[in-house]
Amino acid sequence: MLSAVVRPACLLAAALVVLPGCLFVPRSQLTALEAKNRALAEENTALAAQYENLKIHSRNIQDQLARREDEVTLFSQRAGGRSPVDASLAPKPRSAAASPATARRLARLSEQFPSLRLEGAAGVGKLDTDLLFDEGRADLKPGAEEVLRDLVGVLQSPEGSDLRLLVVGHTDDQPIARRPLRDKYPDNFHLSTARALAVSEVLRRLGLDPDRVGIAGFGAHQPVASNRTDDDRAKNRRVELFVMVPDVPVIGWVESTPSLY
Repeated sequence: MLSAVVRPACLLAAALVVLPGCLFVPRSQLTALEAKNRALAEENTALAAQYENLKIHSRNIQDQLARREDEVTLFSQRAGGRSPVDASLAPKPRSAAASPATARRLARLSEQFPSLRLEGAAGVGKLDTDLLFDEGRADLKPGAEEVLRDLVGVLQSPEGSDLRLLVVGHTDDQPIARRPLRDKYPDNFHLSTARALAVSEVLRRLGLDPDRVGIAGFGAHQPVASNRTDDDRAKNRRVELFVMVPDVPVIGWVESTPSLY
C-alpha cells in the first residue's frame, strides 16, 4: 500500500522537473560552459591587445620607411643626383605629388586633426576654417588666435614637423574710399597682404618658425562668393591657410624650386 502511494509521488516529482519547453542541465556541465566562456573572453581580450600592438608596429615601420626614403633623397642630392642604392629606391623627380610614405603620413595626420583637410596624393591641404575680417580691417577677430594655436600644435607635432604653411589674404570688391584707412591701405592688394601678415605674426608669436611660413595677397581677385550682399562680401574678407610637404613647388620659395635659381 505504501509503495503504491510513493510511486505516484515520484512520478509527479519527475513531471514537475521535466516540463515541456524546459531543459535540465547538470551542474557539472553548466560549470564547464561557464569556464569555457571565461576562457573565450580572455582569448578575445588577448587578441584585441595583439591587434593594437600590430597596428602600432605597422605605423612604426611606415615611419621608418619614410625616414629611409628621406635619407636616400638627401644622400642622392649631396652626391649630385647619383645614388649607390638600388634604382627602385632612388628619389623621384620633384613634382606636386607626394611620395607614398608622405601620403600615408598625411592621411594619419588628417585622422588626428579633422579640421585640417589634407590631400595626401598631392602633398597639400587647407585649414577647414577661413579667418574672417571686418570691412577695411586687418585685425584678427576674437577666437581666431585659438584656431591658430591649434594649427601650430599640428605643425609642431611629429607628423607635421616638416610641413610648410602658406598664408593667403583676400578682400571683398569694395574700394578703400575713406581716410585714414586709404592712407594705410592704398588698395585691396595692400589690405589683403596686411591681413596675411597679421596672421603670420600671430603664428610666429605662438612659436612657429618663420622659415616655414610664406604670405601672399590676392586683393579682391579670388572671391569665394558674389559681392552682391553683405553676407557674401563678409565671406570674401578672409585669410586662407594652406599646408604643404617640402616637395610641393612654390614659386619664390627657393628650396622648393631650386632649378629656377
